[in-house]
Amino acid sequence: MRVLVVDDEPGLRETVALLLRDEGYDVATAAGGEEALRRTSRETFDVLLVDLRMPDIDGLAFLERYRAAGGAGLVVVMTAYGTRETAIEALRRGAYDYLPKPFDADELVLTLRKAEERERLRGELQALQKRLATLTEPVGFHGFVSRSPAMAPVLEVAARVAPYPTTVLLTGESGTGKEVLARAIHAASHRRDGPFVVLNCAAIPETLLESELFGHERGAFTGADRARPGVFGEAEGGTLLLDEIAELPPTLQAKLLRALQERKIRRVGGQGELPVDVRILVATAKDLAAEVHAGRFRNDLWYRISVVHLHLPPLRARPEDIPVLAEHFYARHAARLGIDAVPLPAELWPFLVRYPWPGNARELENTMERLLVLSGGRPTPAHLPAHIREWRATIPTADDGDLSVKRRLPALERELIARALERTGGNRTRAAELLELSVRALSYKIREYGLD
Repeated sequence: MRVLVVDDEPGLRETVALLLRDEGYDVATAAGGEEALRRTSRETFDVLLVDLRMPDIDGLAFLERYRAAGGAGLVVVMTAYGTRETAIEALRRGAYDYLPKPFDADELVLTLRKAEERERLRGELQALQKRLATLTEPVGFHGFVSRSPAMAPVLEVAARVAPYPTTVLLTGESGTGKEVLARAIHAASHRRDGPFVVLNCAAIPETLLESELFGHERGAFTGADRARPGVFGEAEGGTLLLDEIAELPPTLQAKLLRALQERKIRRVGGQGELPVDVRILVATAKDLAAEVHAGRFRNDLWYRISVVHLHLPPLRARPEDIPVLAEHFYARHAARLGIDAVPLPAELWPFLVRYPWPGNARELENTMERLLVLSGGRPTPAHLPAHIREWRATIPTADDGDLSVKRRLPALERELIARALERTGGNRTRAAELLELSVRALSYKIREYGLD
């Protein structure tokens, strides 16, 4: 960050410059307003610390001439003669802040840190606005809305497979929208008028899971005072989503495989098999191939349910979807809660887009609801959770015991590129120099990691 210190007192000028250099700033000095105007006509500064009383031109006159010449740096006015009226006048003419003399080192550094944060957020907002202006309109698929290139092939395959009774495996981290996409596939199918039933295999005790799946006859076990159809029976003529399929016990994996192959089920306590007409969709956040390799999931069942495999990328891999999803959740919860909300303000977007959303769309939705409730429909960044406002990317460590270079190298590379871009204000040529990469290679990696 470049700072210009403008003051006619040599002692103060050099003291402030030395202090700021110790804090890591790139500092230049000028002995008066005219000299400062000459320097700013040739050089660019992020922040200008300008004394209000100088012998050639005063700070307010300098501010007017600097702005008239197109100067865009933040101007902080310093004076020992300050009054409230003078401060208001300086702010009215475009000053960022007002620093009364004498000030201590902490006060000065805090003022610059605030200015630095403001400029960084402004840069992020401008980059986001440019990016959003180039994006295509959101693509919708029966309630699943996305504008991310990473989701386009997923939705295309989902649309193609929807009319057929083919079994579909949906994978992805928790909260990426697997159930939403499953409902979209059902809505686009010939079974749209039939029921859509969901069973979370991880939420039912193992002793009751078979009955929940296939149903039971009256008297099949203690407490079975009446017959129940199970989710296969409830979904007759429609679609059944088996969520968290990796949690299905091995004994039930064999029975489910038979049900899928024969299109017949046997209820607990029943004597014969019953035909079923159900379209099966399955979902999991786990790597089923790894589960098969570990012996926890049947190989033949895996092949049977993964006829078509759709993997939903995490939200951090499709940042283009953050604005459209945030606005969707915000509007939906405002209507549900009866809150007359203003549109999401622009100053929120840098916080929302840079945060990695480990909980994916579900975490984003909960954040939008919290934002509405706490702000009463007039949100500001202060209404965001602190961990979102204050999030900073960190280089991953191997504290979890994972020492795999292959797995950790991409995350480290992404973080270093992000830091270089932040340090250079998005200047790819300067960032490439810091990273010791060619600009072409850097541009490729920026697209690869979703950092553009």
